[in-house]
Amino acid sequence: MASGQQKAQQNLDAFEVWQATQTDDDFKQITFKGQLNRIEVAKGVGCGKSALNQNPALRKALKSLEDSLRERGILPPLSESAQKEADIPKQYDNTANRRLLDSKRLSVLEAENIELKAKVKALECKLERFGELSETLSDMGFMPR
Repeated sequence: MASGQQKAQQNLDAFEVWQATQTDDDFKQITFKGQLNRIEVAKGVGCGKSALNQNPALRKALKSLEDSLRERGILPPLSESAQKEADIPKQYDNTANRRLLDSKRLSVLEAENIELKAKVKALECKLERFGELSETLSDMGFMPR
């Protein structure tokens, strides 16, 4: 079994072979949101998507490929904000999952609230109608048991 460093080198070699076999049209077909689609790149290389992020040499090779594709006009240029944030790692937001769950729960509760309001309205209409009927029967002297 290969060690981590050997596997990293194998992935880098496979990336370089894959890169050499691709044409500009191939790169255009796997463009997603202004960069190469990481899943498609990983499939082409034959490694996991995580290797593209965790292997520093592979990450650097992918960045240089994207930069050269931008220079040739195959990929769109990076916006100013993307250039500023390129080297800054994203901070982990430990509240994101909680906010997502809260948002889902809120939408479920809102839908349930709307349904219950509609039921109350329908029952109030029935009550009003039967109240009038009961009042009429009482006036006529017929009291139901």
